Amino acid sequence: MVVGMWRRRVLVVEDHALMRALVADAFAQRGFEINAASSAVEALRLVAATDPDLLVTDIDLGSRPNGVELATIVRQRAPHVAVMFLSNLSREAAAAQARDAVEGASFVNKGAIGSVEELVDAAEAVLADRPVEHLTGTTGSQGALLALSPAQRETTRLLAAGLTNAEIARRRGVSVRAVEKSVERVFHALGLAQEGIAPRVAAATLYTATYGDPGSGL
Repeated sequence: MVVGMWRRRVLVVEDHALMRALVADAFAQRGFEINAASSAVEALRLVAATDPDLLVTDIDLGSRPNGVELATIVRQRAPHVAVMFLSNLSREAAAAQARDAVEGASFVNKGAIGSVEELVDAAEAVLADRPVEHLTGTTGSQGALLALSPAQRETTRLLAAGLTNAEIARRRGVSVRAVEKSVERVFHALGLAQEGIAPRVAAATLYTATYGDPGSGL
């Protein structure tokens, strides 16, 4: 008679209830022990109580801490936990947010996964120390946004957060003229100079669609 069986534990963190349920059920069907949370705060309580082998988390959780911050905290407390980011962000955008804070983490784009079974297969690879990338290509304006320099991306973030050029100048410690030139270069790089709607609105919309809430850290 077999007395008990070790089951791998996965903590699923996703603020959208349906997606959370689908992902959790997929792992349960493959024999994982499941815990699920809708926020990083709830997830951190579960980490302490359940000692997961794998953290599967969205990057944008709708509130702080976000998924990258959550994974960083989890790794500090439990370095053995494998991490897989599940996100609508491209690999490049996800990496820009992670900033190498979570070593060996894998990135899975929700739009690149054909089924939840593929997601679990990706998780199996992560647990076997084979980081994976299930990605979609990024072209056009979004690709141009990801290609901006760090300084230009920060300018775009601040204007997406609703700051005026003068407010951006004060925050960055530069002249208003310097900000105006930076914004102009950003619009040109993003191909927004000829937009029918205000380029500022178009850039803000593009930034938010790619990186999520631009107000974090303000």
